Amino acid sequence: MLRKDLLGLRFLTTKEIEEILNLARDMKKSLVYKIDRTSTLKGKTLVTLFYEPSTRTRTSFELAAKYLGANVVCIETATSSVVKGESLIDTARTIDSMGVDMIAIRHPMTGAPGIIAREVKAAVINAGDGINEHPTQALLDMLTILEKKGRLKGLTVTIVGDILHSRVARSNIFGMTKMGINIRVAGPSTLIPPGLQNLGVEVYNDADEAVKGADVVMALRIQLERQKSGLFPSLGEFHRMYGIDDRRMRLAADDAILMHPGPMNRGVEVSYEIADERICTADEQVTSGVAVRMALLTLLSERSAAYENIV
Repeated sequence: MLRKDLLGLRFLTTKEIEEILNLARDMKKSLVYKIDRTSTLKGKTLVTLFYEPSTRTRTSFELAAKYLGANVVCIETATSSVVKGESLIDTARTIDSMGVDMIAIRHPMTGAPGIIAREVKAAVINAGDGINEHPTQALLDMLTILEKKGRLKGLTVTIVGDILHSRVARSNIFGMTKMGINIRVAGPSTLIPPGLQNLGVEVYNDADEAVKGADVVMALRIQLERQKSGLFPSLGEFHRMYGIDDRRMRLAADDAILMHPGPMNRGVEVSYEIADERICTADEQVTSGVAVRMALLTLLSERSAAYENIV
């Protein structure tokens, strides 16, 4: 990678995505076979700066760094100077002044990672910003698909649920279309952003039609507050029309897999029964997440070291 930061998949080339996925496959093998890689990032420091709650993403960043031998600092914004009114830029500059190498940030404001990336020397990784992107989630989704299907190009992936507010959906659309995957989306019209077809995506309001023949079905988490705002009638109605269960999955390809970024609302996006079936890759996606983040930390660190040698 030639970039200082990873802000979103819309900015990456196909070659860069391939580079990340290829290294991530090697990193996943090291996790499975417990190969020691603690010398890879020895002496480097990663800071996780999360302004929103997170379990999977934050923990996997921290574990990825530790597995590579890096130091990890976790900043709890609820007990930091943020609660005293410190701005995002001032917080980032303060952290950068301490000599850290990488910052993984999650923020409710769209564009926040890009703002601090211009202000700091450290590599900045977008761990989810507003309703914009969640690039590492899309990369781990593609890694999981690649391992399950042996390829990406030519596959059909159907994404079902709240597309409008999903940064996971956006990053997957940007990344998967670049890798030659055909993308379908399905959801209530109130949860589909206008103009999505312009990104080369097929849009459906009927989930059954969207799922037919798909190689991969991805259910997105419904944020329960969306139901209270009247964007769909009820959780039960949503599950009936857009929830993934055995009947709906049987419409997909015979060897189709079911994905979910987590955390999963069982009985809403996915039926209780199918969530525990072999075709559901939710747990494997978590392992892929650690591998992808190990690959990214390695590549960004190598880019930083190469730049320092030049200057």
